[in-house]
Amino acid sequence: MKPKKSTYSNVTTIEGRLEHITYFNEETHYTIARLKPDGLSAAVTVVGYLAGVSLGETIKVNGRWETHPRYGQQLKIDSFEVTLPAGIEGIRIYLGSGVVKGVGPSLASRMVRAFGTATLEVIENHPEKLVEVNGIGETKAAMIQDAWSAHHALRGLMQFLQKMGVQTSYCGKIFKAYGPDAVTLIQEDPFVLADDFPGVGFLMADTIARKQGLETEDPQRVRACILHLIRQNADDGHTFAEKENLCARCENQFQISPMAIAKTMDELADAGVIVVEPMAGDPWASAVYLKELYLAEKGSAERLQAMLSVPVAPVAIEPESIARQVHQKLAINLSDEQLQVLEEVFSHRIAIVSGGPGTGKTTLLRSISALFQAQGKRLLLAAPTGRAARRLSEVTHRKASTIHRLLGYNFTDMGFMHNRNNPLDADAVIIDEASMIDTDLMYHLLSAVPLSARLILVGDVYQLPSVGPGNVLADLIDSDSIPVFYLNKIFRQELESAIIVNAHKVRQGEPPDFPDTTAVDDLTDFYFLEQSDPDRVAARIVELCCQELPANLGLDPVNDIQVLTPMHKGAVGTINLNNLLQKVLNRPNDDMKPGAVGFQIGDKVMHLRNNYQKEVYNGDIGIVTGIDNQKTELAVNYDGRTVCYEFDELNEMTMAYAISIHKSQGSEYPAVVVPLMTQHYVLLQRNLLYTAMTRGKRLVVLIGSRKALNIALKNDKPQRRLTGLAARLKYTPRLIDEFRK
Repeated sequence: MKPKKSTYSNVTTIEGRLEHITYFNEETHYTIARLKPDGLSAAVTVVGYLAGVSLGETIKVNGRWETHPRYGQQLKIDSFEVTLPAGIEGIRIYLGSGVVKGVGPSLASRMVRAFGTATLEVIENHPEKLVEVNGIGETKAAMIQDAWSAHHALRGLMQFLQKMGVQTSYCGKIFKAYGPDAVTLIQEDPFVLADDFPGVGFLMADTIARKQGLETEDPQRVRACILHLIRQNADDGHTFAEKENLCARCENQFQISPMAIAKTMDELADAGVIVVEPMAGDPWASAVYLKELYLAEKGSAERLQAMLSVPVAPVAIEPESIARQVHQKLAINLSDEQLQVLEEVFSHRIAIVSGGPGTGKTTLLRSISALFQAQGKRLLLAAPTGRAARRLSEVTHRKASTIHRLLGYNFTDMGFMHNRNNPLDADAVIIDEASMIDTDLMYHLLSAVPLSARLILVGDVYQLPSVGPGNVLADLIDSDSIPVFYLNKIFRQELESAIIVNAHKVRQGEPPDFPDTTAVDDLTDFYFLEQSDPDRVAARIVELCCQELPANLGLDPVNDIQVLTPMHKGAVGTINLNNLLQKVLNRPNDDMKPGAVGFQIGDKVMHLRNNYQKEVYNGDIGIVTGIDNQKTELAVNYDGRTVCYEFDELNEMTMAYAISIHKSQGSEYPAVVVPLMTQHYVLLQRNLLYTAMTRGKRLVVLIGSRKALNIALKNDKPQRRLTGLAARLKYTPRLIDEFRK
């Protein structure tokens, strides 16, 4: 029986024995457990971050009482400490519980007989004495001492973070990075966290530094503040920060004087950490780059200019011959527009092909591949993601890979095998979904493409830009330096698709056409269901995915239907929708053993970053097929191939019944369901809606308010990315020098 709310005040301290762990996250150490308080017959539920504790230990928890709507009263942990036993019997039970790896009940009894109440002190400070116990040699003694140290170091780190008033969910990652000396390392240099854990690491570091008495304008802090803001800019997609804006933010957010900012910025530039240069085209403003982004952007521009300077051998293929060869090889009759683009593409060193859905990009890709092959050219095909690469391979019937795999990414030294000194063995390189390529990846790709090779970039410039810094495809087009060929004509058969017609309407800012209905049937492939209440939208999405679409259209609710949403939080964010859909689509049964990791067998999951060792890539979606709590291992099936994860690798995965629109780039799904709410105001942009709609092959269902739809249609000015690639290509070095004077 749970204690009644009146048993304790809202803020309280409870000391008791850790009796049962209901849930434990290996990555964050978030725990749900049962604690048996001293003097009470009933256990209480405690929830929060607990690191370095084990069953049977006595802990003192400080926290606040909360009432969970489903699980009732529970104590939310603010901080905790472990109370070590003092008596002989308590020490024997404590060690025999398995709290120290390698020590069981029998060995614990022998140790206590040998050292009595000093047993724990011997383990911690005099481990060499352990060899006096029968069954313990030098190796075993060292192992016991190491296990004891690691156990208490992890707990000590969490308690240190709690004392400093910073979030403890990163305790596991910090301990994994720094080991048992984590607290000492952070105390000596808190800002090491800012370098090793971008974003949140700086906030933790600054809080700890100020708590330890570091001065506001200590050079170490000023340096960290400037770099944090520049990195934050890069996380927002910019390759540089405007110096004036950067200085103002540093002054206002961190109370640092302009003089200290200027001095530290000069020092960072002299040390080669940042680069400050006049913005091309604006002699009165300066751009502040992280050194690596500066080199990538500048290097990309120089490499492109070098490639463009190499003459192109004339192509002896007439339009009639091109049409005849394509028809013979692919049984395809090209349109006049496609023929013209195809002819032009073969006349240039670098070319960009852009077009929306239904305009024949896929047909053109197949035709270009076939003609290069007919000419005996060495052709390589690639795309930014694994899913996009597989689709490219399917449509061209040729091998295609991710760009990272094409370049031979080496996860040991974090570099690429192919570069300027070891270029790709190719006469031509075709890259699909080029809008997804960020500045750094484009630099490495261009460095590896031989100057004598042809480079063809294919992509829809109206899609969302890359997740990483830069707006490469748009910048290349805006530079007017590279030939761009647009496919505008929608083919007759595609005009029958409401998805394609409406996608082009949305791209032009026009409202889409849809039937006036509240249900989804098989009469069309595009619907808008009006509903303005977020909770009702969430419930309707569950109904659509789990009942209506499978029943009316025969769609598999897990494999065929993908929910795409602009945000992670809120009623129609990925977090809540994944929870709701999991409960219906993968409800646990008596035969299902849940894992201690938040996932369960049968869950739909998505991989979040490229992992070349496992050969699984950002955006890949699979199904959990096994969870082994003993081996701390989880298995996922990706398109017929099983990949195993250690529990501490699960930060590379997330639930995927609902995913963000950004994560859907480069992928296609039989059906997509997209909530549009005014709560998404910050992200309601035309290119976001366009990207979501063009992910659906057979069906697109928008659900939300007309007001939100209209906001998205009118907002054709997404946040301008600060990049210099277009200017570097547009202005010659001579003109840039003139601007700088």
